[in-house]
Amino acid sequence: MIGTGTGLFGSTPEPSAGTLGIGLLLGAFLFGIGMQLGGACASGTLFAVGSGQNTILFTLFGFIAGSVIFTAIYPWVADLPALPPILLSDSVGWFGSWVVTIAALLAVYVLARLVQARRNPPPTGRPPTARGLARIVRGAWPLWVGALALALLGGGVMLVSGGAWGVTSGFALWGAKVLQLFGLQPETWQYWQQAGPAKQLAGPILADKTSLTNLGIILGAGVAATAGGVWVFRQRIQWNLALVSILGGVLMGIGARLASGCNIGAYLAGIASGSVSGWVWGLVALAGTWVGLRARGWFGLSVPKPSDSVC
Repeated sequence: MIGTGTGLFGSTPEPSAGTLGIGLLLGAFLFGIGMQLGGACASGTLFAVGSGQNTILFTLFGFIAGSVIFTAIYPWVADLPALPPILLSDSVGWFGSWVVTIAALLAVYVLARLVQARRNPPPTGRPPTARGLARIVRGAWPLWVGALALALLGGGVMLVSGGAWGVTSGFALWGAKVLQLFGLQPETWQYWQQAGPAKQLAGPILADKTSLTNLGIILGAGVAATAGGVWVFRQRIQWNLALVSILGGVLMGIGARLASGCNIGAYLAGIASGSVSGWVWGLVALAGTWVGLRARGWFGLSVPKPSDSVC
């Protein structure tokens, strides 16, 4: 779609090409730590909220707060050193970019299988699933079906909006709208005086593409969890878990804005666009994840063991 300029409603698809600099490195690293402390990523937070996991509401609160903090300190981080975006298509064309990306993903897959063969991976188990046509609604879907559905729906977002699927810019907007309700004036901040953010803040939330997709994730997760009989609302919440969830959310909020996106807008959309920034984001976020896993123990949270199930 990007290579042919195919879009609907007057939109022209644009690649998610991020700059390569301090903001990307620091943001992805903080996001990796925050994922482990907050218990979810950006889209995962919305999915968990829709599924009735009330603990994750603290993560969402921290995520929004962190996004607002970034918009407040924007003048101090706006000009961090960075190199221009690098798109594979600029060197090998859009089809060549697709071929290189698929080859790189296959290499990652082969390497992962080789490592897995030399180690004892966590047991995956078999998730409970419905049978026949009921499986479409109740699940569980095979991984390849989920991947295909996400690819088609993500392509649909780009087709109608001209931009790849994103999550976290909506959190900054939500936080700014809340501040306005309390009589504060975030519209006077430098971040919200830029053309794009200014237009975003001036309009209603339901006119914002990212906010609409975010609300759609919550509603869709709620419908799926209810249909599958797994919607749950936990009553008791440990105070240390609540505080750590907020901290993780704040780190993800700041990190996502520093890196111009999260694991969806910067990582997934970046790689799909043939942008080198997507691969860099993923590698640095893995380093942050390593730190975040060890940091969980500092706050009295459980740390996954090799013998644990991945589910």
